[in-house]
Amino acid sequence: MRAITIPEFGGADVLLAAEVKIPEPGPGQVAIDVAYAGANFAEILYRQGLAAVPLPFVPGIEVSGHIRALGPGVTGLRVGQPVAALTIVDSGGYAEVVTTSAELVAPLDGFDLGLNVAAAIPSNSTTAFLVLDRVARIAPGESVLAHAAAGGVGSQLGQAARLLGAGRVVGVVGSTAKIEVAKSFGYQEVVLRDQHPSGFDIVVDMVGGTARRTGLDALNPMGRLIVMGNASGADDAGISANDLWLSNKTVSGFNLAAFSAAFPEEAGRALRRAVAAVAAGDLRLRVEELTLEQAAEAHRRIESGTTTGKLVLKVA
Repeated sequence: MRAITIPEFGGADVLLAAEVKIPEPGPGQVAIDVAYAGANFAEILYRQGLAAVPLPFVPGIEVSGHIRALGPGVTGLRVGQPVAALTIVDSGGYAEVVTTSAELVAPLDGFDLGLNVAAAIPSNSTTAFLVLDRVARIAPGESVLAHAAAGGVGSQLGQAARLLGAGRVVGVVGSTAKIEVAKSFGYQEVVLRDQHPSGFDIVVDMVGGTARRTGLDALNPMGRLIVMGNASGADDAGISANDLWLSNKTVSGFNLAAFSAAFPEEAGRALRRAVAAVAAGDLRLRVEELTLEQAAEAHRRIESGTTTGKLVLKVA
């Protein structure tokens, strides 16, 4: 089958179109004929060698398509069924066929969703619900600050926060060009990265560096800083446990791949919740299509920090 591979670590130009063996589903798995694959920052980390993966490696943490085959023990799904799926545990979505746990699949039957839009849901929209509800344990009326508010996950966090009953919801962006984009994704206020509003119960940081320290400083007593990325590539920001103790603040981490591997049933429930929210119009997505062969272009655009919303790669 046709796939985009990482034959060696490096820049976007190392991505290589290749013919690879079609995977077969194991026990508890399904095989999916991929229609679209989402493009994500996580796949850039794989390509750069910042996450340990065996080479050659097929990236791709989320897809939409139709079920091709069921592995032993799988029930409740059928061949030919349209689905969105997290492929984040073993990756492989930049290909014509991918396998994943049946628990990480969301049927699309009955939903008026294009497969291009469905491919943009599994990573970012699922993460938004899990980060706010499961990790931050948001309560009605609480205030939320989210970094990279015009990006993939950021575009979903503001909307999900409002759905979950948040009061004040503020987004942080890196340029003035992204302010109106972020506001269109549910943020009541949008500020630039060099501005530092305070008084938040929850801060979600996927940028790292100075944003991590300022995020902690922006918290109210009993506030929670959720660390879920380091897009800046900055050195780790040391946070004193004694400072947390004395200020009554909490720092938690969230990694969707590790969570999906440890708690696939719960990750699957969150995915299906996200699909329903998008189909109902409660979560809005901005989706742009590229071809599978344009995967390197997608990576370059994500790395540049200029993208807003979501890029998906058309496979079928």
